[in-house]
Amino acid sequence: MPIDTSEARGHRQATFVTELPGVGESIHVSLLYVFDDPDRAETTAPRQISGGSAAFKRLQESGIGIEQLARTGKPAEEIVRTAEEIDADQIVLGGRKQSPSRSAVFGSVTQSVIRSTERPVTVTGGEMAET
Repeated sequence: MPIDTSEARGHRQATFVTELPGVGESIHVSLLYVFDDPDRAETTAPRQISGGSAAFKRLQESGIGIEQLARTGKPAEEIVRTAEEIDADQIVLGGRKQSPSRSAVFGSVTQSVIRSTERPVTVTGGEMAET
């Protein structure tokens, strides 16, 4: 579950996971944050990022096992690479706010991930931006 700095998106992603069938029994989440600074990736855990903190708390409350992963590079490439490495069953991305005219369009990272993997990808709802 790749996270970013948005608490709201992290919470929505985690809520989606906690509502999956079999929660707490066989669900394990790999919380991923892709850094642009290699030094920061070595010293900062995903749960220390605001979106990761919100997701971590929500998942932990539901008794879901959590692994924290930090990578460095281009987000879409690292998300897909990590999903392959860990043999992820599903990738759960957080949706961003979109204006009504762009409501059917995903952000560039989301689009790249969807196009670059054969794994199931779920995009949790983004809020509509006010016009």
